[in-house]
Amino acid sequence: DQQLCRWLLLSLDRLQGSNLVMTQELIANMLGVRREGVTEAAGRLQKAGLISYRRGKIDVIDRKGLEQRTCECYAVVKREYDRLLPDLIAL
Repeated sequence: DQQLCRWLLLSLDRLQGSNLVMTQELIANMLGVRREGVTEAAGRLQKAGLISYRRGKIDVIDRKGLEQRTCECYAVVKREYDRLLPDLIAL
């Protein structure tokens, strides 16, 4: 769950809005896990009311909740990304 939360948050940081369009297969490949693992983790996040997931569309309902579920590595990665690529954030 932590990996999926971190990946969703980092993806949202690069987009406007709270919607992502991606398949479980793509997420699994990006995380290096089985698609079934993504299915289970997404189901738990949906059951907790953090996301809505259907047919390749993910709507983040509770970003703060995702932030609470991820490990401290999200903050570290985000801080480094912001430091190294500040101009891209303004786009």
